[in-house]
Amino acid sequence: MSLHLFDTATRQLRPFEPLEAGRVGMYICGLTTQGSPHIGHVRFAVAFDVLRRWLERGHGYDVTLIRNVTDIDDKILTKAAEAGRPWWAWSYENERATTRALELLGVLPPTYEPRATGHITEQLELVRALVERGHAYAAEDGSGDVYFDVRSWPDYGSLTRQKLEDMEPAEDADPRGKRDPRDFALWKGHKDGEPETASWPAPYGRGRPGWHLECSAMARKYLGDAFDIHGGGVDLRFPHHENEQAQSRAAGLDFARYWLHNAWVTVKGAKMGKSLGNALAVTELTKTVRPLVLRHYLGAAHYRSTIEYGDDSLTEALAAVERIEGYVVRAREVLGEAAEDLLEASRALPADEAFPTDFRAALDDDLNVPEALAVVFGTVRDGNRALDAGAGTGTQALRHTLLQLLAMLDVLGTNPLDPSWGGGSREDDRGMEVLAALVQDRLDARAEARAEKDFATADAIRDHLTTLGVVIEDTPAGARWSLR
Repeated sequence: MSLHLFDTATRQLRPFEPLEAGRVGMYICGLTTQGSPHIGHVRFAVAFDVLRRWLERGHGYDVTLIRNVTDIDDKILTKAAEAGRPWWAWSYENERATTRALELLGVLPPTYEPRATGHITEQLELVRALVERGHAYAAEDGSGDVYFDVRSWPDYGSLTRQKLEDMEPAEDADPRGKRDPRDFALWKGHKDGEPETASWPAPYGRGRPGWHLECSAMARKYLGDAFDIHGGGVDLRFPHHENEQAQSRAAGLDFARYWLHNAWVTVKGAKMGKSLGNALAVTELTKTVRPLVLRHYLGAAHYRSTIEYGDDSLTEALAAVERIEGYVVRAREVLGEAAEDLLEASRALPADEAFPTDFRAALDDDLNVPEALAVVFGTVRDGNRALDAGAGTGTQALRHTLLQLLAMLDVLGTNPLDPSWGGGSREDDRGMEVLAALVQDRLDARAEARAEKDFATADAIRDHLTTLGVVIEDTPAGARWSLR
């Protein structure tokens, strides 16, 4: 089966065929830098990071990923004013916080990350093209606003399959200068009370770009008039993505060929958001939860399925990660290879050797991560059974199985040996060797005490190790340990 993706525009699972053989252009709507990101904000980045990794590793595509920064917006101006800060300083502070959050979660950096304020020229070029084609007009009230004329574009509403008469009025500008209340702002004239620095000169008067215009201009700048994939959260389908598509195609651009949207993270059935008082900041969560565990949690569900956050959610994710890590540690001990060497070897495997058939089939089926994880945990289960039985110990088969597991985890972004999680350096390897020797010494003493039926001493050794965070599991092949 070739790669198939669910295209929101057609409501169909479509075979993926890039515009240019061997290359993929992908645009993802990044965050508006009005505040620090919570896990609901960053789910999109994790979901499309898996897609990007699978396109590159599983299919060998050269992916150009553009993820923008909306660094000028009504909300940014409002939040900055409330905080008594310059809007540009407020925006940059939250941009850096977003970057840190995504790095914590192991999200690969985009090919380029353009800022809206760095592309005013390109945005004004797009406005001019729309005005000349009769699809946009300057407001006659002297406000300096410029609007997209939705009635001039018969295809408006096609992305979300809505009829114009059923749509609510646009809320992104003062309606007084509009010909139709559903017309949306391309350019917003400078208003009294707004910072002068939040405006740029334009033929229509000083002002700033509308949100929808920013993404169309930046996507075109770096991916061309037509590109392969446009992604973002499901809440962006309307009006943002609908408006992006309308203004781009009305300007004569082909724009995106596939639209992909990820679902929300909810709390008690409600979309996660600061207005609900249930926001969970990434930087706060990772003070008590390992980033690898949080990454697994956000990436384990199908990207189009809602994630319901609850008290036990991260506990379950921790258990899953520890199952994987436990096997990796055991297999490494038998093989006696450094993390860096195994990581390099797994990444050097050709795709047809790296990924089991069922794993490939799962991700080719609209990025079905739950099914792919079933293959991962099946590999872990079978590997532990083989190690418990002493079968295949030190053989090439054990090594190949471990390399396949690491390759699968690499695509999912949860490889415990990846240096981004602090588990891949030779310094860490040496530390683990010392720890392993110390723990084994205590386990040998415990085994000796049990052989002599000195169960009080044996239990005391186990209890002491437990208080240090060392989990002991007795198996037919002997005691094995892991870190809690």
